[in-house]
Amino acid sequence: MAKKKENTTYKLRVDPGVWKELDEYLFKEGNHYLLYKILGSTPMELNGKKGTYFAVWAPNANKVSVMGNFNNWSKNSHPLKLRIDSSGVWEGFITDVKKGDLYKYFIKNDKSNFRQEKADPFAGYAEIAPQTASVVWKSEYKWKDDNWMKKRIKNNALDAPISTYEVHAGSWRRKPEEGNDYLNYRELAHELVDYLKDTGFTHVEFLPLAEHPFTGSWGYQVLGYFAPTSRFGTPDDFKYMIDYLHQHDIGVIMDWVPSHFPADAHGLYHFDGTHLFEHSDPRQGFHPDWQSYIFNLGRNEVREFLLSSAHFWLDEFHIDGLRVDAVASMLYLDYSRKEGEWIPNKYGGRENLESISFLRQLNESIYERFPDVQTIAEESTAWPMVSRPTYLGGLGFGMKWNMGWMHDSLSYFSKDPVYRKYEHNKLTFGLWYAFNENFVLSISHDEVVHGKGSMISKMPGDNWQKFANLRLLFGFMWTHPGKKLLFMGSEFGQWSEWNHDSSLDWHLLDTEIHNRLKYWISDLNTIYKKEKPLFELDFQPEGFEWIEPNDAENSVLTFMRKGKKENDQLLIVCNFTPVVRHNFRVGIPESKTYREVLNSDAKEYGGSGQGNFGKIQPAPVPMHGQFHSLNLTLPPLSILILKPED
Repeated sequence: MAKKKENTTYKLRVDPGVWKELDEYLFKEGNHYLLYKILGSTPMELNGKKGTYFAVWAPNANKVSVMGNFNNWSKNSHPLKLRIDSSGVWEGFITDVKKGDLYKYFIKNDKSNFRQEKADPFAGYAEIAPQTASVVWKSEYKWKDDNWMKKRIKNNALDAPISTYEVHAGSWRRKPEEGNDYLNYRELAHELVDYLKDTGFTHVEFLPLAEHPFTGSWGYQVLGYFAPTSRFGTPDDFKYMIDYLHQHDIGVIMDWVPSHFPADAHGLYHFDGTHLFEHSDPRQGFHPDWQSYIFNLGRNEVREFLLSSAHFWLDEFHIDGLRVDAVASMLYLDYSRKEGEWIPNKYGGRENLESISFLRQLNESIYERFPDVQTIAEESTAWPMVSRPTYLGGLGFGMKWNMGWMHDSLSYFSKDPVYRKYEHNKLTFGLWYAFNENFVLSISHDEVVHGKGSMISKMPGDNWQKFANLRLLFGFMWTHPGKKLLFMGSEFGQWSEWNHDSSLDWHLLDTEIHNRLKYWISDLNTIYKKEKPLFELDFQPEGFEWIEPNDAENSVLTFMRKGKKENDQLLIVCNFTPVVRHNFRVGIPESKTYREVLNSDAKEYGGSGQGNFGKIQPAPVPMHGQFHSLNLTLPPLSILILKPED
């Protein structure tokens, strides 16, 4: 009779050398940011035997075992052992389990009569949805982005040009010849680099690429906080994409979602038979808008789970920045709740003190370990000092999306030009608070879904006016203080709303007018990166000066952008009506000849060709509080960028 194979999970109490005394101390203290190195599944060799070390936090479980394709999905054959250090971590080493093997944890809690198969919260790879198993993984990727990593502190700096192209990886471009299938990470890398080089963006920002069960969530319902989604390839394929972008001097920002998670049975919800990751009281733990669960940031272990996730993407995948989703929902206890549906803080207020503390710890820890990256808050309220240091009382983010500028600008541009003089303050109001935060001007995916229409369809007028208006909006955006973010498809005037289930309408680029809009974006990015006044002092009032903000009757705005050097200046003139304005005088601070650097009405962009034909001589005619002025022709629905010559 054959000898029964010995259970090698934890026959002997052996320390596999993964979980150290310092890990235990930091874990209990709430300051462990590298849990991805010690929890989850780790292929290794122990005592001369190859296998995989498993570790999972489930403090209220009575039993935890590993089930997988290596044991016929047995719930009993490979139990883990609870560590004796009161950490609540179950661990074990299983021989012959290798990279690529599938597994889940079977968790039992007798008190709550709980029996559930769970995916590994720290898994580095997952089965392709709708399958739900975790995958043992060990990276073999060799990075080649040393040049980028050495200089990214300059490329990501607050005084650098940052023009970001927002991308949903599953719908940017697909393969119609293969049943409308996705581009994989490696294919996406090459096609994106070619396109971003053509259009001139400095960074790409991906909607969440962490593993998520429901494609229709666009990635915002995350369960795999340590796993790039397998829809587009392996984690090493994902590394290749980032590496390739870096090799071509393109930064990578990724959406990160610490605010909530979905209720899928294999995920974080009720993980060990108790409300482990989420609050038990639905007034704190259930999100009414998204029908999802809110992390209990009062627990050190939950904070560390999220902190480790943030550090993981920056550390293991060389991500250059995290755009933190739905910060407003984290800051307010009554967010999207009626009276009686929320619990005040200990002072009786609506501020979520635990979230505030967490966000500060998040930013402090990231900038300490990664001073050359950026954290960016999507925060839609007037919460003060979001992008100010924590030692001054701020939340510590590097930048914040300017939702107010976006709403006001889109509201203004949606109006027929004949009524714009009554809405003029919507263009100027943003400068009252433009330097209160380090703002990113964002026209994101949220503005082209749910019946809002595409960017080009929001513009009033006939076809020509729609494109002229959109060129003007983008020009106003690129010359306004703040970094830039534009959602895919907007740059060439896609007519239809964004649909996550299909590719962008690339066939539109076969038509001249759409191609010329894209060419405008390319030239805007070229000038933006070249001219320091457009980016060096984005977050300082010294970088901006009004020439004439109050000409509502003509719907004209005139302002200067300034760089750090005294002579680095640009004059910006915007005409928000379809009327050509001849002999229009604009005040200038010095008697200098100005050269027309960019004109959105040029024929190569689809315009009518009106303009100033190169250089404009100054005249000693006072205007707008200045001693000198220029006599300009303002093309219809246009922006002019003019540069003084020495």
